[in-house]
Amino acid sequence: MTAELTPGQVRRLRALGHGLRPKVSVGRAGLSEPVRRSLEEAFHTSELVKARLERSCELDRDEVGRLLAEAAEAHLVQVLGRTVLLYRPDGESPKIQLP
Repeated sequence: MTAELTPGQVRRLRALGHGLRPKVSVGRAGLSEPVRRSLEEAFHTSELVKARLERSCELDRDEVGRLLAEAAEAHLVQVLGRTVLLYRPDGESPKIQLP
């Protein structure tokens, strides 16, 4: 993984992620293999992915955010309520330009 994100970069990513709909849903099974596959598929189409923690998810939301980021080799941008925002730049041609 690349260097940590600066506060300015985090603000930019949070602003971009505000209008996104969750593409990944984490339920009772936690970070299961289907969730990992869904996360990878989401990163194939976008560098910024929003995940939703369902009420049935019994894990701590901050812990789930950290685990999702590790599983996807992505940056954990934000955990807000039951929503996690992750960023993984495309190594070949990044679409999101950060300050």
